[in-house]
Amino acid sequence: MTSTVPALGTRTAEGSALQAVLLDMDGTLVDTEGFWWDVETEVFASLGHTLDDSWRHVVVGGPMTRSAGFLIEATGADITLAELSVLLNDGFEERIGRDLPLMPGAARLLAELSAHDVPTALVSASHRRIIDRVLKSLGPEHFALTVAGDEVPRTKPHPDPYLAAAAGLGADPARCAVVEDTATGVAAAEAAGCHVVAVPSVAPITPAARRTVVTSLEEVDLTFLRDLMTQMR
Repeated sequence: MTSTVPALGTRTAEGSALQAVLLDMDGTLVDTEGFWWDVETEVFASLGHTLDDSWRHVVVGGPMTRSAGFLIEATGADITLAELSVLLNDGFEERIGRDLPLMPGAARLLAELSAHDVPTALVSASHRRIIDRVLKSLGPEHFALTVAGDEVPRTKPHPDPYLAAAAGLGADPARCAVVEDTATGVAAAEAAGCHVVAVPSVAPITPAARRTVVTSLEEVDLTFLRDLMTQMR
């Protein structure tokens, strides 16, 4: 877990039960879930294997150890997990170097949270090297800290990344709003005890207790998040 600006301690969003906002990265703030699948397809093609498009829903949103491990087993490719991880990270970093589109509403939401001094963390299953590259486009000044998938003992769908982010911000997980795009990320946030706003990117996500589903980040602003927390107290 690495801070990108000084942590904001226990400061809360004034007049609200909301203490912090914790944001996923791929597919939530940046339109990159498709990039990962493109890179995986290209890497396995170079190894002589064709990926079944139905596998995309299996690997989306999860840690690289899970997604890469699944693809090795499914294809029978003669490559180790460590070797494949390097190829995937290299390919993805090259891909985002060419183009890194933000999701609609992402820049506006980050600017609003910063303007109102809402403690905000970036919580991703991606590795540190990828997060640091993406932060150049998102703006590191928008985040009090960032949590990478290779910096916690267990990454999503386990609660560890979100518990670490809440602790780093001095916030109660029950008073944190999480924005996620995959079932894996939603499971991690809910296991940590957070309120979740799901913005599905690849596979559908159904509403549930402590989970609100929207179609776009353009529906999410600070008033929305504060009202959400108040309604669920």
